Amino acid sequence: MTPSAPAPHVDVATPERVALSLPVAGIGYRCLAWLVDASLLFFFWVALYFVVTLLVSDVLGAFQALSGLTQTLLAVGLFATQWLYWTLAEVFFHGQTPGKRALRIRVVREDGSPVGFFESAVRNLCRAVDFLPVLYATGCITMLLDSRHRRLGDLLAGTVLVREEAIDLDKYTQGAAPESPPPPVADPGVQRPLGAEDVELVLAFLARAPGLEPDVRRRLGARLVDRVGASLTDEERARVLQSQEATEAFLRTRAKAAH
Repeated sequence: MTPSAPAPHVDVATPERVALSLPVAGIGYRCLAWLVDASLLFFFWVALYFVVTLLVSDVLGAFQALSGLTQTLLAVGLFATQWLYWTLAEVFFHGQTPGKRALRIRVVREDGSPVGFFESAVRNLCRAVDFLPVLYATGCITMLLDSRHRRLGDLLAGTVLVREEAIDLDKYTQGAAPESPPPPVADPGVQRPLGAEDVELVLAFLARAPGLEPDVRRRLGARLVDRVGASLTDEERARVLQSQEATEAFLRTRAKAAH
């Protein structure tokens, strides 16, 4: 039997020298995310229509009574509103629309870095082409042919959709206690050297921390402080955990000290 081809992924080298492999979101994930966003837009336009009917009894007649230029501007405004929805959501919510967030997928650049306004604007302007002739037929064909499931907008903007994966820290943080605990120290910066597994765990957390929910980020950071800062006194631990910045600065210092 011929072995199946490996699943497409995006390799990322983070500033903390951690190599991450992000799985690419397939056409199924993308279609479901689009359905969520399209439903939200549909309900928005339905609600707006009912609001307009309260002011204008015959909406269709009023539209037909407008000049050709005005009708064209309204059609362009309709497209611009939807373009703004996709683009602003991806820019301000770190590559995610509500639909992408629900499916746990995210738009990133081809090198894995966060998507910017230019890339998001280009990929969403191309939706008009990807939609042709109907129901994103062109985009779906392109995604099926491309190894990273990218539509034309992604190819032009240099973007790709990746799946988010949760980090299971329990298998690391619930391990057995060391045979002999290290002696207490007064300086939080003076600790026992970290093992390779601890360094990998800390760097992986620091690389993915910006994409985690705030509560999850604080909880996992506290767990790692307990793991790699076992020699901290209660006062030192409280100082390290007083803010997310202090926690991650401590973890980053511990990881760098091991190199």
